Amino acid sequence: MAKNRNKKKRNAAVSMDTTDVIVSDIPQAMDTSESVAKNSASAAHVKKVKGRPMKRAKNARKMKAIAKAISKNEKCVEKTLKHEGKKLKTQSAKMLYD
Repeated sequence: MAKNRNKKKRNAAVSMDTTDVIVSDIPQAMDTSESVAKNSASAAHVKKVKGRPMKRAKNARKMKAIAKAISKNEKCVEKTLKHEGKKLKTQSAKMLYD
């Protein structure tokens, strides 16, 4: 019984209020005020928040992901070089017989 005391009644019919005026239907005045740029000196003075150091497992996952991305990039570069080498070989063979 105690669990049900905070539940709202959901069987009651609620009618939707359609008398509100939509904002886009009312003509609005154009904003002509000039925005002021922030001072670069105050933007440079940002307070750094000291947080707790990264956990070991999270750091390990991050380092593993970085290493994986680097190796994937290297593989891609090697593959493109290999493909270009094959392309040059076939072009030179075609030039030989033409």
